[in-house]
Amino acid sequence: MSFFITFEGIEGSGKTTQIRRTAAFLRERGHDVLLTREPGGCPISDAIRRILLDPANSALVPRAELLLYAAARAQHVEEVIAPALHRGMTVLCDRFTDATLAYQGFGRGLDIALIEKLNAVAAGAFAPQLTVLLDMPAEDGLERARRRNLDPALQIEGRFESEALAFHRRVRQGYLEIAATLKRFRILDARGSEDEVFHRIVSALAPFLGEQS
Repeated sequence: MSFFITFEGIEGSGKTTQIRRTAAFLRERGHDVLLTREPGGCPISDAIRRILLDPANSALVPRAELLLYAAARAQHVEEVIAPALHRGMTVLCDRFTDATLAYQGFGRGLDIALIEKLNAVAAGAFAPQLTVLLDMPAEDGLERARRRNLDPALQIEGRFESEALAFHRRVRQGYLEIAATLKRFRILDARGSEDEVFHRIVSALAPFLGEQS
């Protein structure tokens, strides 16, 4: 049986670290896991990712940004996510359609209904069964992310970290509002040690995987 699980959260919330730990945890328990991310996940979508996250592209307007995310997702779903789910794999994705609603909808102020239509076109029939939202105050996450991006290798993907704190607060509020309307969300505190957060994730996954088995 396939599972589609997404991880969401503001910049610096620890998604990437925790989704990797979760993938290892599930593999140890016999799951055939595909770990992927958005934007990206395949060569064409990775090329779009470089445009979207490069700080040099500060002139990118919100509508173009939104359409690039949709294009990257359509390719990613068709080339990677759909085949893996059809093979019965457990797919863990670092961001998916909820990120577009939170960032381009609540953060940028673009029309939510339009974003939902584009998400539906890009993702087709594929939607997460479970979404882990790693939540923390925007101030804390942004500080973490900017500290992380002191590494020159990561600066090439720092376009969103350069946004004002008010933008990141809107994104966080957007995530919380989205999560409040959808039963598939599990909102977890992203503060604390890496191990503490991971144990919260395992506790949230256990009943879901038990129900689905």
